[in-house]
Amino acid sequence: MSDVRLETLFEMEKIEQGLYRGQSWDLGYRALFGGQVLGQSIAAAYKTVDENRVIHSFHSYFLLPGDAKKPVIYDIENVRDGRSFSARRVKAIQDGRVIFDMTASFHAPEPGLSHQFADMPDVPEPDDVAQDIRFYEDNYDGLSERMKESLSYHRPVDLRTVDSANSYTAEKREPKRSIWLKGRDKLDSPLSVHQASLAYASDHHFLSTSLQPHGMAVHDKSLRLATIDHAMWFHKPFKFDDWLLYEMESPFSGAGRGLVQGKIFDKQGTLVATTVQEGLMRQI
Repeated sequence: MSDVRLETLFEMEKIEQGLYRGQSWDLGYRALFGGQVLGQSIAAAYKTVDENRVIHSFHSYFLLPGDAKKPVIYDIENVRDGRSFSARRVKAIQDGRVIFDMTASFHAPEPGLSHQFADMPDVPEPDDVAQDIRFYEDNYDGLSERMKESLSYHRPVDLRTVDSANSYTAEKREPKRSIWLKGRDKLDSPLSVHQASLAYASDHHFLSTSLQPHGMAVHDKSLRLATIDHAMWFHKPFKFDDWLLYEMESPFSGAGRGLVQGKIFDKQGTLVATTVQEGLMRQI
């Protein structure tokens, strides 16, 4: 399965008008990877809007854990089509239950006032940062059988965490993290696929940024992490098969929850997307 391609994850099967099926990838986690549902929801919603409209934001809630061994059904509700905006509601369904809910807004691009008040952080170039998957490959013998089987599904996105050694150690540090990311394969696809791909990748290593001030590692067995909600804004067109820098920080955690914010830049320093997520951080 070493040749799996990310874009195939967003090839949605039409069941009937407004109803689509997406196949699942098992990444070896406790539940279905949330990024998959984010990306497939975008891909499904795109099939119901005019071709000149581009998603610019979505707001979503993860309601139940998904099963990575089963496909997901996406029910798209046409909330509104205006002169320049379209709104869609997406329900992701497994076993007759809604596991995820998203509201997405699409916009026909137009000229307007423009500014950027965000600077790309000064970090090493991606060629100078080790691939995250090296950690799993170097520790292959200690992985569970399920994780060994799932590694091929981790390879389509090249993730490179700056100072990645800190991601696996329980040391107190600032709640900040920077990750280079891009698709492994050339992506000759519409912008919609690049956006679905980035939404998919935006859920990687995000919530765990909130653990850093507490000296806890993501693999701590006394910890339960789960995404509650995830919002994203797309500002500029970009190519997912070129390097993007994901800057993350957590301004707050408390009451069993952690909040994280992210800025995504292209290599020229243009802010192409912004993300916000809150998740469960529970010690048991």
